[in-house]
Amino acid sequence: MVRINRAIDLLDAGDVLYYTAAGDLTYEHGVEQAATWADFLMVDFEHHAFDPVGLTAFMRGLVDGGPLPSGHRTPAVIATLPSNCRTAAEVHANAWQIRQVLTAGVHGVLHTHARRADAVRAFVEHCRYPFQTIGVGDGLGHGERGSGGQQRPAEIWGVEVDEYLRIADPWPLNPEGELLLGLKMEDRQAVANAREIAAVPGLAFAEWGPGDMGMAFGYRDAHDPPYPPELDAARRTIRAACDEKGLAFLCSWNDPNQTTEENVRHLLDDGVRIISGGGPDTARIGRAISS
Repeated sequence: MVRINRAIDLLDAGDVLYYTAAGDLTYEHGVEQAATWADFLMVDFEHHAFDPVGLTAFMRGLVDGGPLPSGHRTPAVIATLPSNCRTAAEVHANAWQIRQVLTAGVHGVLHTHARRADAVRAFVEHCRYPFQTIGVGDGLGHGERGSGGQQRPAEIWGVEVDEYLRIADPWPLNPEGELLLGLKMEDRQAVANAREIAAVPGLAFAEWGPGDMGMAFGYRDAHDPPYPPELDAARRTIRAACDEKGLAFLCSWNDPNQTTEENVRHLLDDGVRIISGGGPDTARIGRAISS
């Protein structure tokens, strides 16, 4: 039996994920994106207007455009947020954004500029209901998500409200959870605290954010390789922290001196589990190599 969240099914099977931008947050575009080539869709509220109304319409369009050939009701959808995960105080003050995207029915959240473990703990706790107790007292406090917003996402997921409440919890912390929580560790502070950050229970994946990381080290544009030594060291540090704690590492690699296939092979050979950048050709090449 398939899960609600197809991205979890794929990660659990050991597959590599390829994603693309969700695009316009309209019902009509949601219907179109139900046929996406990608393993999941990314909603970018970090750099674009925060639009939970449009997101809700988009999610409904995905439902009406589905189901997927795999049997999943919709593609998985992960949203970034306008706020950052720099401090616990910032996360607490902006937790309403987490509630809004989860209420729209998304399948995960990717928080940005994670710098400290206490801020990441607050993030995970705000994504959880207080009756979910796995990990509580062992790195986490009780969940902070409240009642009242569960009807709409239950409808999007195609389950009863009681079932939504049971499964709307982070995987793999909760083996039956359907939420994917991730982080962008993308500055000097994140590098210094990478091991402590990655150790917070409830996370499934993380990336190193090369564009912002480059700026943090004084470079106007160092998003793509070849990287200066300090950026290579930062990437290796964050990658090692992810490996140590079992988090899927999300990474791009777009070396202009290499072909698309060479770039994809570099990522696969490096054990990257979620490949950023490219498009259908990147996914086609990567899936063929992995098959």
